[in-house]
Amino acid sequence: MQHPDLPETHPRYSRQHLFTPIGVSGQQKLNAARVAVVGAGALGTVIANHMVRAGVGFTRIIDRDIIEWSNLQRQTLYDEADAAEAKPKALAAAAKLRQINSQVQIEPEVTDLTAANAERLLRDVDLIMDGTDNFATRFLINDVAVLHKLPWIYAGAVASRGMIAPFFPDGACFHCLFPDDSNQTHAETCDTVGVIGPLTDVIGSLASTLALKYLVGAPVAKHLTHLDVWEGRQSTMKLPAKQENCKTCGQRIFTYLHSDRAPETVSLCGRDTIQVTPNAPRNLSLDTLAKEVRIVANDVTQTPFFVRVAVDAYTLTVFRDGRALIQGTSDTGVARSLYTRYVGA
Repeated sequence: MQHPDLPETHPRYSRQHLFTPIGVSGQQKLNAARVAVVGAGALGTVIANHMVRAGVGFTRIIDRDIIEWSNLQRQTLYDEADAAEAKPKALAAAAKLRQINSQVQIEPEVTDLTAANAERLLRDVDLIMDGTDNFATRFLINDVAVLHKLPWIYAGAVASRGMIAPFFPDGACFHCLFPDDSNQTHAETCDTVGVIGPLTDVIGSLASTLALKYLVGAPVAKHLTHLDVWEGRQSTMKLPAKQENCKTCGQRIFTYLHSDRAPETVSLCGRDTIQVTPNAPRNLSLDTLAKEVRIVANDVTQTPFFVRVAVDAYTLTVFRDGRALIQGTSDTGVARSLYTRYVGA
């Protein structure tokens, strides 16, 4: 049920009204703001939760994945029923957040952010929030942000360590900070070293604070903040000046955005799973797919969002757009072979 009050005057925001750096005028700016949260995992759920509770008028939640039991340790918008039903994260997050604040608009997008859709999903917002778990997607966000002069906030978390940094059109970009993007693909992930829940809460909250400051027009320091919550250490570093020889903001070469196709395979954080993405978006008939694979599969489960197929030691979760999560292997060759066999070339 919608409340009759306008969002910026509803008493739910009274504590933000009393906080001088925001006040009533800042609340009005928040209510008019549009934010995209890329990723609805551990960081993304914290960030989206803060955006919606603070009264940000529009939040788009972009996530490719479904909820699994291992997510519940740190992904704060989900519960056991969500994991049991294997709900898409974006839809489950939106449903929970609509119960929290019916006065704002929440738009879930069950999809992988790729070169094919990144501009459509990101260019119409005021701020992009990073809730991802891989550098390839962050470099893609950076391409869109630089091309369309959009601000975004980087957030990363692994083990007990995390980093956040704001990137604005008038300053250095993400590629200035990480010029050798090839090395970043081999960075530690929660797949290899794990991650603890308090870290993602802290990093997501700090990133959300930067977002609120930016959206109400308060000064935001251009610093990279690094902390280790287990060891109790924190440090800040001033972001470098804009690099004239930077491939992205200096030379304006948008490698990740203008690639011919999205990465075919991506290892997902936290489990023995490979995501396979078709070179071009597809529009699969889930009914037809379920019928065809029942002949050879050990077990088939169909929902309105995907078909899950158990074959030998593997589980394939296939979405309508052709993406598939191949669980039970870390070998991209095996994943591609299973995809071709059961979904098609």
